[in-house]
Amino acid sequence: MVGLNKNIMRTILIASYIMLVALIISGVSAIFSYLNTGADRSSMLHTEIKKVEQYLPKMDWAPLQNEGRPMDDENLKSIENDYLDAWYVRHVAYKSNKIAGIKDYYTESARENLFNIIERNKTENITIESTSLEHHPTLEFFSEDGQLAVITDKNVIEYKRIFKAEKLVLETTETATYKIVLLLEDGFWRIRHMVKENSETRSESNQTASVDGLHIKGINYYPQASPWDMFGEKFHKDTISKDFKIIKDAGLNSVRIFVQYDDFGKAAVKPEKLEKLKQTLDAAEENKLKVVLTLFDFYGDYSVLNWTLNQRHAETIVNAVKNHGALLAYDIKNEPNLDFESRGQDNVMAWLEHMIDLVKSVDSRHPVTIGWSNTESATLLKDKVDFVSFHYYDDLSALDGAVKALKTEIPNKAIVLQEFGLSSYRGFWKPFGSTEEDQANYHKKAQEIIANHDLQFMSWTLYDFAEIPKEVVGRLPWRKRVQGYFGFINQNGETKPAFRYIAKK
Repeated sequence: MVGLNKNIMRTILIASYIMLVALIISGVSAIFSYLNTGADRSSMLHTEIKKVEQYLPKMDWAPLQNEGRPMDDENLKSIENDYLDAWYVRHVAYKSNKIAGIKDYYTESARENLFNIIERNKTENITIESTSLEHHPTLEFFSEDGQLAVITDKNVIEYKRIFKAEKLVLETTETATYKIVLLLEDGFWRIRHMVKENSETRSESNQTASVDGLHIKGINYYPQASPWDMFGEKFHKDTISKDFKIIKDAGLNSVRIFVQYDDFGKAAVKPEKLEKLKQTLDAAEENKLKVVLTLFDFYGDYSVLNWTLNQRHAETIVNAVKNHGALLAYDIKNEPNLDFESRGQDNVMAWLEHMIDLVKSVDSRHPVTIGWSNTESATLLKDKVDFVSFHYYDDLSALDGAVKALKTEIPNKAIVLQEFGLSSYRGFWKPFGSTEEDQANYHKKAQEIIANHDLQFMSWTLYDFAEIPKEVVGRLPWRKRVQGYFGFINQNGETKPAFRYIAKK
């Protein structure tokens, strides 16, 4: 028995020793890995820095006429990649006030100034959210040994928000020129000198685009079989064309459709989605309808570091459709004021202003608007948009006064009631809800108010829907069921009583 106990104790001791050695080896390995993270540029700042996903400012190189050695495409691309990485790392460092990763993109002499700025900002409790939006570099010199490059980056557009003790103290957009010297070290181009010079501020056009003389009488549109997934696997142009004919025959002249940011591929817009969008515009043109195109649907991240990705997305979409005959206007964002509380009103407003400028820089002809969720927010950015849009789902008794107040504050721009409607759902989840007759009376009264104020309008929506994605109103069944019955046409394809008032006859 004593021998047995000794064997058990010996086994326990040996097992404990093995476990202790394994833990020590694991700990040493983790420390060694941590100490070597600086050598791995992809794991800098404990986040993966991949420009294709993180940072895509507009980059417009001047034609190559540099002194010294002729530049080839491979070396130029390498310089561009590392140069933009350096900008991105600097933005991250100024926001976090941490120096990790800077040494990978700046030589020892260049990073000393950055370290000093970061240290001073930490001491004074200052943080800077910033991004560069456009670069226009010219290669001035490329050394014969391929180790040194000099560039002049003209008209760099930078957006900055400066915070002191977490309070916004300055918001600015700057345009400047930079003189840059880069050295090739350890296979990477690092900035050795970076000198900022003043340059002329680029003038912005004050011309306001027209609405092409159209008095909007329209409707928000999703196909009945694929609501909130219009450009997915169930897409059929013939189906959309038949629906557009119904809309046109009902006396309407326009539709509002939605481009979802993630669905279309974020910064790398999917060609197949663009093709379906163009086919939709073709169907609208064939049926003599105009289209209000709502961008950035279901997008809710307004952080400055992501602005370049949003730019690439918007530029691609706008460039693809700006010459189409069916296009009427761009709606920059659907109900962005609903994000004020969770994302911060200042952040959302700054993003909206930038996106308006960006869309107009790509397409100066078509007007822009913002689909505010209520009348209270509709006056925001009234001087930036070309016409004012608001949504209204409150009691109609207050609509007359709300419109009068809007017209008093915004006397010189068109006002569009861009969403309104009433669900006809009365069932298990809402036994005292509105009936189809209630819905018809609602639209009759709404059209009377619209006529009295000569409002432009786009009602919600053509069809009742059997399935509502949880992303729209959440998972609660009583919310999803109600959302499915706003249409003028029921799930069996039959027109409801409200169809008589889809437009003022």
